[in-house]
Amino acid sequence: MKRILIRSGMRPTDVYTSEDIYLKDRTGFNNGNLAYQYSIYRTLWQEGTELLPDELSFDPNRAARYNEEFDAYVIPLADAFREDFRPALRNYTKLIKQLKIPVIVTGVGLRAEFEPQLENGFSFDEDVREFVKAVLEKSARLGLRGEITGDYLKTLGFKEGEDYQVIGCPSLYTFGNELKIRDLKLNPDSLIAINASPVSTETSLNFLNKIIDTHPNYYFIPQHLDEFQMMYAGGPDITSDRPSYPTSIQDRYYRDGRVKYFTNMPRWYDFMRQADFSIGPRLHGNVVPTIVGTPNISFVQDARMRELAAYHHLPHVTASELETIPDLETLLEKVDLKGAEHVQKRNFETFIEFLGANELPHIYEADQNRKEAPMDKEIEALHFPKSAKPITVLKGDKLLLRLRSAANTLKERHEVKVNYENHRRDYQIRGLNGTVQKNEQALKAAAEKNQQTMSKLQKTEQALAASEKTNQKLLAEIKHYRGTLNRKAVKATLAFTDSLAKLRGSKK
Repeated sequence: MKRILIRSGMRPTDVYTSEDIYLKDRTGFNNGNLAYQYSIYRTLWQEGTELLPDELSFDPNRAARYNEEFDAYVIPLADAFREDFRPALRNYTKLIKQLKIPVIVTGVGLRAEFEPQLENGFSFDEDVREFVKAVLEKSARLGLRGEITGDYLKTLGFKEGEDYQVIGCPSLYTFGNELKIRDLKLNPDSLIAINASPVSTETSLNFLNKIIDTHPNYYFIPQHLDEFQMMYAGGPDITSDRPSYPTSIQDRYYRDGRVKYFTNMPRWYDFMRQADFSIGPRLHGNVVPTIVGTPNISFVQDARMRELAAYHHLPHVTASELETIPDLETLLEKVDLKGAEHVQKRNFETFIEFLGANELPHIYEADQNRKEAPMDKEIEALHFPKSAKPITVLKGDKLLLRLRSAANTLKERHEVKVNYENHRRDYQIRGLNGTVQKNEQALKAAAEKNQQTMSKLQKTEQALAASEKTNQKLLAEIKHYRGTLNRKAVKATLAFTDSLAKLRGSKK
């Protein structure tokens, strides 16, 4: 049995209540992470292979256990090349360097402005460089989200085709090499899914609000965990510097009960299959409808969305373009809602080539056109919870039960956080103690070496002192001999001169 470890908070077949998802945060704060993780599981899930989650841990101390228990480690990532992910990248680097098993990174990307100035570099350049080097020691190449990330790695000295390959986002390959987007038929009663984030532009938010004015059968699909807490318990409010973004249950979407937060992919897929249209500036908010065939449009406002929308030909407009578009009808004239269909097969083949280069076994090895998957049967046999209803629509006993549940969950979550922080600090203290011990040992060794050096220096100084005495004695003797020789030389010269004078006198 081949055992593969996958970066994820849970397996797609794990059934948890909404409360448990919030309590343990099995999504990495953003439930969009579930989308590409689901795709990786479905692609690798087959007889003879066991897939297990790493619980979103990047603890370097797990290296020995991973080496002993697993045959490979697959790390699906999103826009991980960013400032606030640096600590995680560093820990992943430490972990990967200790591993003896293959490590495959899929779909990693750069978070940057819409027009990133790659030549100027980023504060996290060295962290990314070391991470990529560590991964390349354990795999053939990295899989990147798009061309912008590829250009970024080029500036760090890595080579396309040799060190990395652009494969897009694995979530687009969840159900294979074919996409079929339904024809759009909108009417005032059409079910519309809207999505946005706390950093979406005011233009995007205002455009969405105009849509729901004419299409009241809408649902807002948030993705951040704190938004689930607000929907479920009524608070606390979230923060956003965008005036039009819903930050409390008093805002329109929550007040009207038009919010759904999905804690598992099967229910998210089911809802999007029922929707007639999806629109907004969230990437996976529109990727999910894409892979189930629902027409959608994305508002692209940064490099990470830009490179993915370009690679997968997702129907989209830029945030600046949206400023000149007055209404939905005009917007629909500017995009090809079925653009992703045209490049899906090509992109899928590239993805399969990437898996093969890294020797990852998958369900498409014998047939790239297959539609069914072993994991599908497992999913069909399970019952997943639907999105919890917003607290704003509950009444009577249901409201009281929700308040009680929310209070207990909040208490448990606080305890979980406290325990986590205590564990993290204990780990840091153990690490510091280990560092202190290593430093003490190093200092002791340095002190012993210094003592040996001082002993050698003392002996050398003694030898130099003895040598100096000998030299002084020799110098004195030389001086004495020089004096003696000088005196003898003078006498000899005088005697010679005297003899010469006498000789000259006798000749006269």
